[in-house]
Amino acid sequence: MIVRAATPEDAEGLVAIYGHHVLNGLGTFEETPPIAGEMERRRAGIAARGLPYVVAEEDGGLLGFAYAGPFRPRAAYRYTVEDSVYVAPRAVGRGVGRAMLAAVIEACEGMGVRQMVAVIGDSGNAASIGLHRSLGFTDAGVGTALGFKHGRWVDIVWMQKALNGGGATEPIGPGIDLSDR
Repeated sequence: MIVRAATPEDAEGLVAIYGHHVLNGLGTFEETPPIAGEMERRRAGIAARGLPYVVAEEDGGLLGFAYAGPFRPRAAYRYTVEDSVYVAPRAVGRGVGRAMLAAVIEACEGMGVRQMVAVIGDSGNAASIGLHRSLGFTDAGVGTALGFKHGRWVDIVWMQKALNGGGATEPIGPGIDLSDR
C-alpha cells in the first residue's frame, strides 16, 4: 500500500468509495452520491488551498482517501482544519485509515495548522472514533440527533487534536487560504 496525493485521475475511485459510505453509512450526512466531476471539483478545491488530499493505493486500486479542509469560512479559523477519512469496505481493518490520516496530520503540521477537528457521524462509529483516538485526538463533545439519515436520528462526535503547540503560543504564518473558491 502506498499513500500519495490524490489526482484528477482518481475521481472514479473516490466516487466508488464515497458513494458506498453515502448510501450505506452514517459517517457522512450526504444522502446522494456525487458524480466523478463533483468529486474532482471538491478534490481540486482542497488542493488549490494547499491542503492535503491523499489516497491509499494498492495494485492500482484505491483503498481509501483522506483530506483536511477548512473548518469554517471566517478568518479567525484559518489555523484550524477538519479532517475526513473514507476507507473502501474491502480495506477496513488493514490500517489504511491510520496511514492516510497520519499523512494528513503530518502535512497540516508542516503548514503551521494549530488545530485539527474531526466531526464523526454517528456516536456508534467505533472505528472512526478509535482511529482518531489512536492518533491523539481527544473527545470534544457530542451533538445529539443533529442529522436524520436512514430513518433515524444521528449524533455527531466532535474530536480535536492540537498541532504545533495548539493554542499555547501565537501562530506563525498566514494560516490556510479561506477565500471563496
